[in-house]
Amino acid sequence: MQLELLDLIIIGLYLLSTVVIGIYLKKQASKNMESYFLGGNSLPWYMLGLSNASGMFDISGTMWMVYLCFVYGLKSVWIPWLWPVFNQVFLMIYLSIWLRRSNVLTGAEWIRTRFGDGTGGKLSHMIVVFFAILSCLGFLSYGFIGIGKFIEIFIPWSYVGQFMPFDLAPEQVPYVYGILFTTIATFYVVMGGMLSIVWTDVLQFGIMTVSAIVIAGIAMTQVDSNTLMAMVPEGWDSPLFSYDLDMDWSAYIPSVNDKIGNDGFTPFSIFFMMMLFKGFFASMAGPAPNFDMQKILSTKSPKEAAKMSGFVSAVMFLPRYLMIGGFTILAVVYFSGDINQAGTGFDFENILPMAIKEFVPSGLMGLLLAGLLAAFMSTFASTVNAAPAYLVNDIYLRYINPKASGKLQMRASYIISAAVVVISTIIGLYVENINSVLQWIVSALYGGYIAANFLKWHWWRFNGHGFFWGMAAGIAASMIFPLVFKQTLELYYFPLLFLVSLVGCVAGTLLTPATEEKTLVNFYKTVKPWGFWGPIKKKVMATDPTFEGNKDFKKDMFNVVTGIVWQATLTLLPLYIVIKEEMGILSTAAVLIITTLILKKNWYDKLPEDPKKVPEKVQEPALAE
Repeated sequence: MQLELLDLIIIGLYLLSTVVIGIYLKKQASKNMESYFLGGNSLPWYMLGLSNASGMFDISGTMWMVYLCFVYGLKSVWIPWLWPVFNQVFLMIYLSIWLRRSNVLTGAEWIRTRFGDGTGGKLSHMIVVFFAILSCLGFLSYGFIGIGKFIEIFIPWSYVGQFMPFDLAPEQVPYVYGILFTTIATFYVVMGGMLSIVWTDVLQFGIMTVSAIVIAGIAMTQVDSNTLMAMVPEGWDSPLFSYDLDMDWSAYIPSVNDKIGNDGFTPFSIFFMMMLFKGFFASMAGPAPNFDMQKILSTKSPKEAAKMSGFVSAVMFLPRYLMIGGFTILAVVYFSGDINQAGTGFDFENILPMAIKEFVPSGLMGLLLAGLLAAFMSTFASTVNAAPAYLVNDIYLRYINPKASGKLQMRASYIISAAVVVISTIIGLYVENINSVLQWIVSALYGGYIAANFLKWHWWRFNGHGFFWGMAAGIAASMIFPLVFKQTLELYYFPLLFLVSLVGCVAGTLLTPATEEKTLVNFYKTVKPWGFWGPIKKKVMATDPTFEGNKDFKKDMFNVVTGIVWQATLTLLPLYIVIKEEMGILSTAAVLIITTLILKKNWYDKLPEDPKKVPEKVQEPALAE
């Protein structure tokens, strides 16, 4: 048994609190669909920001980033640009504003405001619903196994099994733990919808922040900086790089060199430029139809949507990288001998659970495990909330029962939420057989997403047919290319993948009629994007000469570049603090302050004000003749 009674009590209290929150908020959440899926657009932006940050503070991501930091040192801060992590900057600067102006419930419903209800609009609507449902099921079906394996390390079945009337084979244990925790997460989501997700996420983020600060403190007191530097190769403590990494572990842990070679991140300068290229277009495409988009749509106004997206970066990176840095330096100093002994057979992603077991004291271990458990449940719960929103709003209410009463809509939401979890759990029970296929499908979906969703914001002529065929071409290419370009990172053939999808977009658009003019005019007037909207802008100004188009392209791009530098310093500063690098702390803090002041003046102070509500004019009775 790895956990003390105090640890188990802390974890139990956390799980109980989530259930209580779900029950308490059930009445408020069940008023209508907006209350259930968007919290009634009543939640403050900072709470939604904390909730979104909590959802991104996940176990598997943290384990991966501890491994990256161990192997690549401070250069590891660039590798999450693969996702790309800086998409939050694009959302913060302008995309959240555009998205929130639409006043819709889901990303698929947003598609209708852009492409209308014609054939093209229906095709594009259905492929987005398909994308959202399959990607949500993909995450849910294999995600719960990860939490089960993680918890099994600390609560072996040999201890729990003595209180149970049945026994389990070792390979079945992670499934039982996974089902237990996903059931609890499902309960509070089904009961309280978005409201309970946000309130539990705020609790979870508080737990993780406290844990991160304490772990960084333990690491800084136990590890001397001179000792650390003597156990890592030259350049480990610098984020700068030349053409290649120039990081040689031969004199320290030779097997790490093999790991670097297998990762395929070299030559690092080319890898970095490819990440920038893909990340730029992926970020400009906007958020995928998942929980991130639902949080943006849940804000009170476009201005609050922008502040919420900025707040995610502001609050997440400092505690997360304090935790990552703390566990990393403890592992470098105390586990190097064990890793050397294990040779090439060592699993570097086990560094995190090894460090927790070795260095985290009783009480704090319960708090940390509750936090990591909470981080998983936050992501899981947000996904459970997102998938039914599409099934209920975009399938049930549109095609099956458009006249459903409010009570029937809520009942359908409860049933579909539970069904999504049950189906994904059944799929997950066979995860060893279908995981590779599932991952293939999900990665293919994202491969086909970028070009079509980039064009939908910026080109007026782009229509629903182009969106559908661009997505279809990209998805097909994403499924074929891994078979053609074997042993090659997807990042390196992304330009070709993007080109194939782009051809599908342009061909599908030019070979079919343009979207109905009324739809385009309404979209442009409401969302006000910049880009190639000249003909539609003229139509709008013909009826409304006071209308002003969006002239913020240069300002937005300048703020995006500044924001990416700002975000990078938020990741570097806590790592410099943990390794006690004074010059690094001072220089990074200086850049952070400068970029913050620039963003304050050039972004925050210029956010669009929310339109004032004009009271309806009461019609005066006509005078008698």
